[in-house]
Amino acid sequence: MDQILLFCRPGFETEAGRELTDTAGNLGIFGYFEPVKGQGLVWFSLTTPATSDLLMQRLPLEKLVFTRDWFVVVGRFPLPDKDRVGAVIDAIRELDCDFPECARLEVRLPENNSDRDLGNFARKWVSPLSRGLRDTGFLMKAPDAQADARFEILVPDFSVVVIGYSLRKNRARFVGGIPRLRLPASAPSRSALKLEEAWKVFLPPAQELDYLGGGKKAADLGAAPGGWTWQLVRQGMMVTAVDNGPMNEDLMASGHVEHVRADGYLWRPRRGIDWMVCDIVDQPRKTAKLAVDWLANGHCKYTIFNLKLPMKKRYDEWLICRDMIESGLAEAGVGYQLRARHLYHDREEITCFIERTG
Repeated sequence: MDQILLFCRPGFETEAGRELTDTAGNLGIFGYFEPVKGQGLVWFSLTTPATSDLLMQRLPLEKLVFTRDWFVVVGRFPLPDKDRVGAVIDAIRELDCDFPECARLEVRLPENNSDRDLGNFARKWVSPLSRGLRDTGFLMKAPDAQADARFEILVPDFSVVVIGYSLRKNRARFVGGIPRLRLPASAPSRSALKLEEAWKVFLPPAQELDYLGGGKKAADLGAAPGGWTWQLVRQGMMVTAVDNGPMNEDLMASGHVEHVRADGYLWRPRRGIDWMVCDIVDQPRKTAKLAVDWLANGHCKYTIFNLKLPMKKRYDEWLICRDMIESGLAEAGVGYQLRARHLYHDREEITCFIERTG
C-alpha cells in the first residue's frame, strides 16, 4: 500500500491528518490517516488507484499548514541488535519498488524523543549506513551530487526502522520542518524566534533582502516587550511598536523604535508602510479581520500574524479564518499570496504570511 509519513507538532496529529485527507480529496486523491498520538507522526495511506507519487506531484507541501515535513514510505522493518547496516541493506533489496536517485541519507528521530541512547545511536549510525548504501549502489557515489531525492530513515525506537525517500522539490527546507535557531541574549523575549522562523519558512532564500532590507518601515502590533520589534530592528527597519505595555529599554535606546501606547487592533498608520506584524493573543477571527483591513486599505504590503487556535477545534477554526481572509481580500479586489504554517516555535497558534501583489 502506498503511504506517506507526515511530521507535525506532537499533539497536532489529527489536525495534520484531517488537513491532508481534505486537501488531497479536493484533488481527487483519496486516502485515510492513522495518527501516532503524542509523537508528531501521521501515517497517510492512499487508496487505489492513487499513489504517493501522484500526490507528491499534485500537492506542494507549502499548501499544508499542520504538516511540517513528509516523505514517501517504502517499508517498515525490524531492527536487529547486530549488523543493523546489513539488515537495512537486505531489507531494501527485498523491496519491490524503484527508488529515485539519492545522494544523501537522513536518519530521523521523533521530535519528542527522550531516549539519549537512541539519539546517540542515530547520530553515529549515519556515517556507516551511508557508506554501506553507497557501496551497494543505493546512494550515489558523490554525496554532494544534485539528486532528485534524499534517502530517509526514521528510527522510532531500537526495534524498528521506517525506510523511504523525500523529493528535493517537495519537502521542507529544513529537515523535519525545524530550523535550528539560537536566541541571542539581547532578545527581549523568546517570541523573537517565531518571527525569524517565519521569515525562513515563508521567504524565498535568495530574495530575503528584497523583503527585509533597504530600511523598510514596519509596525508591530501588541509589541511589548519587543521580541518581534527586535527582529525588525535587526533588519534595519524603522518600527512603530504599538502596545499599552512597557517596551524593552535597550531596544528603545536603538533609535529605531517609536512606542505608541494604543490598542493594536485599533491603531492605523497615517501612510502605508512595508510590514505589519502581530502576535496578539486574542480571538483568531478578530486577527484575521485585522489583516484583511490592513491589506485592503493599503496600510502595508507584507504581514505576518499569528492566529491563536482553540484547543478543541483548531483545524476547523483555521478553515473559518482562511475563508474570512480569502473572501475579504477578494471582495476588496486585492491580489495576494497567502501561506500559513504551524511553526516549530508556535504552540497553540499558527503563523500566516500574506504578500499584497496588486
